Amino acid sequence: MAKLSLFAKRRQRVRSALKARGGLRPRLSIHRSGRHIYAQVIDDAQGKTLASASTLEKDVRGKTGATSEAAADVGKRVAQKAKDAGVTKVVFDRGGFLFHGRVKALADAAREGGLEF
Repeated sequence: MAKLSLFAKRRQRVRSALKARGGLRPRLSIHRSGRHIYAQVIDDAQGKTLASASTLEKDVRGKTGATSEAAADVGKRVAQKAKDAGVTKVVFDRGGFLFHGRVKALADAAREGGLEF
């Protein structure tokens, strides 16, 4: 078995804690790369994505990048799409990323958009 990196260990620790505490709530999962940020609301019981948003979407592709403002915009858009899908309560899966900078901006914007976590 291959040795896990510190990031992979942290991601496993975060996900297992969410499954233990989260119960039946959908999961707001994020991924951050050097250029973009992605967010999706996942229902693990059914294995389906209920809502998603990213900085790669056609309507915002040219004017966004790897900034906190872009992350906040993604947070607002994923919150709106989740509310349209009937989801208001989620658990926040930071996916091994530290809760700082773009991750925090996305989470705060999703809260302002109406998601509870």
